[in-house]
Amino acid sequence: MALALSFKPLPLPLPSPSPLPSRRFSCSCSAVTQPDSSSTSLSSSPVTYRPAVILPGLGNNTGDYQKLTLTLQGYGVSTVVAKVSRIDWLRNAAGLVDPNYWRGTLQPRPVLDWYLNRVDEAVNEALKQSQGGPLSIIGHSAGGWLARVYMEEFTEANKNISLLLTLGSPLQPPPKGVSGVVDQTRGLLDYVEKNCKKAVYSPELRYVCIAGRYIYGSRLFGNSDPATSIPVSIEQSVPDASITSESGTLISTGATFRTRFVCGQADVWGDGVVPEVSAHLEGALNISFDGVYHSPVGSDDESRPWYGSPAIVEQWVHHLLN
Repeated sequence: MALALSFKPLPLPLPSPSPLPSRRFSCSCSAVTQPDSSSTSLSSSPVTYRPAVILPGLGNNTGDYQKLTLTLQGYGVSTVVAKVSRIDWLRNAAGLVDPNYWRGTLQPRPVLDWYLNRVDEAVNEALKQSQGGPLSIIGHSAGGWLARVYMEEFTEANKNISLLLTLGSPLQPPPKGVSGVVDQTRGLLDYVEKNCKKAVYSPELRYVCIAGRYIYGSRLFGNSDPATSIPVSIEQSVPDASITSESGTLISTGATFRTRFVCGQADVWGDGVVPEVSAHLEGALNISFDGVYHSPVGSDDESRPWYGSPAIVEQWVHHLLN
């Protein structure tokens, strides 16, 4: 069942006699299945919920998610962030000596064993907090599809995972046989699609896949042939002066524009890194937020919010509280 919601915060009363200009922000989401109708806000209640394990995205480190952990703590959700440093990602260079890398048939293991082991350590730490109870996994960017690999390979810990919530994760492999399209994962996403269990949304296990609609792509030089075009995108920022169309799409009346390379099909919405269509999975609860940027690095809670900004977390945190 399709669902479209629009969230507009009520204007706060301004002090007198020198009122400050107010700022409007609009966010909408759509889902392919019927979500829970409950909505939760910050509360002083001492109730605690199942712990959440946060998996950093490619190039991110543990510290990038500090503010997100504090925000979730305000809702009663304790968190454990997998211990990852930026320099750790250089370990992936080991894949260059694997012939499968050059063939585009690379597999997650053993190249990414270092990351999967960090995930396992974080999950076991969270299990101590929950005393063996259920856990939530929050995978940001590459952390989303790596969570699927972890759930497939580490079956013992997988028994306690009741929710996988992905934030701007590239979950679909790029199309094959299309000129100009290069699989930047060198076959990893293709492996995940073929070997990991399909997404579900059931009482036992729920997949919630969240995408951002921060920019809309266009083809270089107005080329209308997708087979010969180079995918780029025109950024649409969310300035103070903005309106929401009848379809819920943000329209900027004073946006700044610049081009940025995006993978896959060019003329689609995306969060600045991952196209919206790539961040959803068949069988999952799929949600899209307008005006949401991909990463905590380079984001701003006011003008360029990312998935973990407080105003955006408020729209998806209820999935952690069920």
